[in-house]
Amino acid sequence: MHQIDSSATRDDTRRPATASAATDLLPAFRAALATVRGDSVAGSDAVPAARAALRAAADTCRDALAARWAATQAEDARRDPSQRRVHYLSMEFLMGRALRNALAALKLEPELQRELAAHGLSLADVLEAEPDAALGNGGLGRLAACFLDSFAETGLASFGYGLRYRYGMFAQATQDGRQIERPDDWLRHGALWDIERPDVEYIVGFGGSVGSDGIGGRRWQPAERVVARAFDFVVPAHHGQRVSTLRQWQASAEEPIDFAAFCRGDHAGAARHQVAADALNWVLYPDDSTDAGRELRLKQEALLVSASLQDLIARHLGEGRALEQLGHGNAIHLNDTHPALAPAELMRLLVDEHNLAWDDAWAITRRAVSYTNHTLMPEALETWPLRMFEALLPRHLEIIYRLNHDFLNSVRQRHPGAEALVRSVSLIDETQGRRVKMAALAVLASHRVNGVAKLHSDLMVDTIFADFAKLFPERFINVTNGVTPRRWLQQANPGLSALLDDTIGNGWRRDLGGLDALRERADDAALGARLAAVKRTNKLRLTALIRDELGIEVDPDSLFDVQIKRIHEYKRQLLNLLHVVARYQAMLAQPDGPDGQGWVPRTVILAGKAASAYHTAKQIIRLAHDIGRTVNSDPRLGGKLKVVFLPNYGVSLAETIIPAADLSEQISTAGTEASGTGNMKFAMNGALTIGTWDGANIEMAQAMGEENMFVFGLRTDDIATLRAVGYDPRWIAGQNAALRGVLDAIGNGSFSPGEPKRYRALVDGLLGADPYLLLADFADYVATQARVDALYRDPAAWNARALRNIAGMGFFSTDRTVREYADKVWSGHALAPEPGRTSG
Repeated sequence: MHQIDSSATRDDTRRPATASAATDLLPAFRAALATVRGDSVAGSDAVPAARAALRAAADTCRDALAARWAATQAEDARRDPSQRRVHYLSMEFLMGRALRNALAALKLEPELQRELAAHGLSLADVLEAEPDAALGNGGLGRLAACFLDSFAETGLASFGYGLRYRYGMFAQATQDGRQIERPDDWLRHGALWDIERPDVEYIVGFGGSVGSDGIGGRRWQPAERVVARAFDFVVPAHHGQRVSTLRQWQASAEEPIDFAAFCRGDHAGAARHQVAADALNWVLYPDDSTDAGRELRLKQEALLVSASLQDLIARHLGEGRALEQLGHGNAIHLNDTHPALAPAELMRLLVDEHNLAWDDAWAITRRAVSYTNHTLMPEALETWPLRMFEALLPRHLEIIYRLNHDFLNSVRQRHPGAEALVRSVSLIDETQGRRVKMAALAVLASHRVNGVAKLHSDLMVDTIFADFAKLFPERFINVTNGVTPRRWLQQANPGLSALLDDTIGNGWRRDLGGLDALRERADDAALGARLAAVKRTNKLRLTALIRDELGIEVDPDSLFDVQIKRIHEYKRQLLNLLHVVARYQAMLAQPDGPDGQGWVPRTVILAGKAASAYHTAKQIIRLAHDIGRTVNSDPRLGGKLKVVFLPNYGVSLAETIIPAADLSEQISTAGTEASGTGNMKFAMNGALTIGTWDGANIEMAQAMGEENMFVFGLRTDDIATLRAVGYDPRWIAGQNAALRGVLDAIGNGSFSPGEPKRYRALVDGLLGADPYLLLADFADYVATQARVDALYRDPAAWNARALRNIAGMGFFSTDRTVREYADKVWSGHALAPEPGRTSG
C-alpha cells in the first residue's frame, strides 16, 4: 500500500505524463528497479526478477497516475453546480491486472519493453507476474470495472466505491473433478496499485440501541464501531489526462485490542474486536447458508454504504457547497441490490447527523439515488429477516418503517381498497417470516430504475416490479450494457486491433462505432484470411496454456467452442454438456459423420466458478471433468472432440480465451439472463454466437443481422405458453431417442463407473422439473450445432460472418453506455414527479 497526499502531488500535475513525456518516466523506473531488486536480493534470493520489475513498473506508473488523480480531483471540485459527480456503489469490481492498462494510458509500453530487454527481462513475463485483483467475481463486477474505464475516458466526474477484499471470493482449483475453494491471497506480495488515504476514514456502527436525542429526534448508539479507511485504485483514460477512482474501504476495530484481557493472558479474547472487523474484508460474498454468513454479508453492505455516503457528504461540504444542494450536485447509483441500504443510510445521515427535516432529506435522497437491476430472479433480490436487521441496524429499520408507512398511506389514498397492491409494494414482506425487501427500498427511493438490455427491462416491469411500474411508469427505463474496448479488444487482442487499424483506420479506438466501416469489407476473402490468421495465433496461445495447465493437447485448427461464465443452472452449462455427450455418442455410431463428410474437429472449453454452497453447480463442474476424461482418452475419436475445463476463471484468463474463441455459447433460458457482457466481448473479437433470444443477444443480433448469429430455442412468449399448458420434460425425453441416450449414459454412470449414481440427481432433476427447460431446447440446440459445423467447413463464409459480427459491435461500448446513463439517469433532469409527500 502507498500513502500519497494529494496536496503534495498537486504541483506535479502541471507536467502530466503524455506520449512525448513517456521517456521522462524511464529514469524513475530505472531507479525504482534498482531499489526493488536491491531490496529483493537483500531479503531473499528467491524473489523473481520479474516480480521486482513488476513492482518497479507499478511504482513508476502509480506515481504518474497519482498526479493525474490530483489534477482530476481539482478540476472536478471546480465543476459547475449543474454538473453532478456520480458515485457508483458496487459490492464488486472485477478489475483484472492493471499494469498493461497503465502502460497503454501513459504511452510507456514500447520504452519499457526496451528497458526490460536491456535487463534481460521480457515484458510478457513481467505482466504475467501480476496477480488479478480479487475484488469481484462475475459479470456484475466486470461491468463495474468497465464503467470505471469509461468514466475516465468520457471525462465524467465520478467515484466508484467498493470494499477491499483480502481473499476475494475464492481461488478455484479442481481435484478429481471437484471444485476446491482456497483463499485468493492476491495481496501476499503486497499491494501494487492501492494508494492509501490515511486522512480519509469514517466510523461505521452496528447493533446497539436507538433512543430520543432530547430535542425531538432519534439517536443511535451502536454497540460495535469499526473504522473504514480509504484505499484508492486509479483507472486512467487512454485519450486524455483524466482518471477515475475506485475508493475501497478497509475496516479495522476502533479499539484494536482489549488491553486488560491481553494482560490477563486472554490473547484471543483481546483481539476479538479486531478479528471481527478484519473479517468484513476477508471474502467477497461469504457463504450465506448460515446465519453467521448472512450477518457478515449484511455488515459488509452496511460498511460499503455508510463509509461511501459519509465520504460523499464530506467532499460535497468540503467543496463549499450547501448540504441542501447535495442531490443536485451528486448522483448515487446502486449497482444491483447489494447497496440498497443507501437510501436509509443517507436519510439517517441527513436527519440524525446533519439535522435536516425529514421531507427535505427525502427530497435530496430521491433526487440523488438511482438503481440498476441485474436479475429477474426473485430469489436474487436480497431480503433480510427483521430480527437480524433490527439487531444490526436498528436505526435503519426505524427509517424504513417510516418510509414504508408514508408510502403505503399514499398508495391507499391513490388506490382505495387495493390491499393486494399495498402488500405487493410494501418494503416489508409479511409472508416469508417478515423480511425487509431491499429491491423495493431501492425502487422507492430511486428517481430512475433501469434494466440492462431491452428484453430485461421489459420483463422487469412485467414481472418483479410490475406493481411498482403501475405506480411509477415513468421511473423505469432501459440502458443496455457494454464493455470497454480498451481492455477487451485493444489490450486482449493486439493482433486484431492492428488489423482493424490497417483496414478501417484507428478512429474506432476513440469511437467504437467506427467498426461499422468493416461491414462493407466483410466479403473480402483476403481480409477474411488475415482475420483467420490472427485468430489462429490467438488459438495457439490458448492451446499452449491448456497444455501447460492441464496436460491436454488440443488441435488449434479445431473449432474452439467456448462457454466461460459463472456456473449456474440458468446459464445452462449442463445443456452444453448434454450436446457434448450427444455428439460423442453420434461420433461413435457414425464415424464418417451424419452426411459422410466426417466430423468437424471441436474443442469444448469451459470455465467458471460455482458458489461454495451451490451443490448442483459443483456437480456440473464435476460432470464436465468426467465427460472430458472419457472423451479425451477415447482413441476411436482420433482427437476430433476434446473437452477442457480451465480452473480459476478470471479477467486474465478471459483475456486469453476470448480472442481464441470461434464459437461463443450464450445459451441461458430465454428471459433469465439480464444482459450478458461476455457475449459482447466474444463477438467483438470475431467469435460467432450460438445463443437464445435472451438478454443482449437480441440487440446484438439486430445490430449484426440475425442471420449472422446462430439463434435457437424457445422465446419468452413460447416459454410462457408452455408453462401455462403444462411442461412435461419426461414426455420430451421419451420422444427423442438421442436425448434418452444422453440422459441414460449420464444417469447410469457411463462417465462415473466407480460411482454409477453420481449424477442420478442431476438427471432426475431434469426429468422431474427441468425449471430452465434444457430438455425443451435440446433438439433445436443440437440441430443448430450442426449448422455451426456446416459453416465452419467453409472458411471464407465463416470469416465473412465473423467480420460482420465485429462490425456490429460499435454500439456495445461502455463509453456509449455511460453517456446514456449520464443523459437519462445522472443528468439531474431525470427526476420523476414526487409520488406524494411524506408526512412531517
